[in-house]
Formats: sequence, C-alpha cells, structure tokens
Amino acid sequence: MSEDQKAALSNPMPTLSQKQRARCIKRSLDLAIALPGLLIAAPVILAAGTVIRATSNGPAILAQTRVGRNGSPFRCYKLRTMYVDTPAVPTHEVQQSAVTPIGRILRNTKLDELPQLWNVLKGEMSLVGPRPCLPNQDELIQHRKRLGVLTALPGITGLAQVRGIDMSQPALLAETDAEYLRAWSPRLDLQLMLRTVWRES
Repeated sequence: MSEDQKAALSNPMPTLSQKQRARCIKRSLDLAIALPGLLIAAPVILAAGTVIRATSNGPAILAQTRVGRNGSPFRCYKLRTMYVDTPAVPTHEVQQSAVTPIGRILRNTKLDELPQLWNVLKGEMSLVGPRPCLPNQDELIQHRKRLGVLTALPGITGLAQVRGIDMSQPALLAETDAEYLRAWSPRLDLQLMLRTVWRES
C-alpha cells in the first residue's frame, strides 16, 4: 500500500452529505467577506489600475484561464503586473525583467489578487483553497486529481501559500492542498486568511 493510500485511510475525506453542508457553510463565509471586501477594495483597484495604465501599455485587469473545480477552466482576474505579450507561466517561473515596476509592488503586497474577489462572488473561487494553476501545469493537475483536490474550488489564499509552498513543488503542493481539505473548518479558513494578511503586511 502506498503512502498516499495509507494517508487517505487514516484521514478519510468527508462523506457526500458532509461535503454538501461544508460547501454551504464555506460559500456563506465567502459571500459574507468577499462582498464587503470588494466594495472596500474597489478604490484601491481603481487607483492601481490607473497607475498600471499610465506606466505601461495594456489593460489594467488581466483575465487568465485557470483550472477550476473538477478541472473546468475559468477566467481568473488579476491586476496586470507584467508587460503585454509576456508568456503565461507559473509565478515561480516568471522572469523579473517581465514584471513592471508597479507590478513588483503589487506582487509583493498581493494587491494584484484583489480582483479575484469578483471570482469569489461569481462562485468560481473561494477565499481559501488550493491556488488555481494554469491548464498546462500537467504534473500538478495529475497530483491534485489523484488526491481529490480538484473537487474543491480554488482559493485566493490557502494552507500551502501560508506555508510558503509554491508550484515549483507540485507533489508537496497537492499533498498540502489535500491536507487542507481533510482539516477544513470555518475556523481554519479564518485563521489562514488572518495569517495571509499578517504574512504580507
């Protein structure tokens, strides 16, 4: 028996009814925070977008295809931090020369992810969950599929992000995502959100 199978037996995933109840609670928490959060963030997004447009060519908001729940693609929104025509690659593969000066600030403060609150309101993302990957990240997608991670909505932040695990470690990332799903609770989501804000402040 593999280590993954042993882990799955010792930490079983919730039953269907438990999953449905958990999804309802999680969705309510997302809406309760994302709606006022987007209203508060709107002036910041507008101001950042104005600076982006004034300092480099291209749109202020970038819509990029990402892998969502059950492997379905969706358009993930971010403030543009790179020059136009930069190839779509995972964050850990981004060349620093491709990032605009204002983009570096937005990335360091994570303000570039504020438009994803709209994805949360649309039901395409959650505030907390596995970070959405690109469709061409085959190794990560396969690990997540094997561990049942793709059944969850992707998140703006997550356990792996708080632990500093990025997509350069696909197996460890997927395992950490699965650990989060097994341990999920509203309290854990709130803790991870607070730790994300604290970590980036």
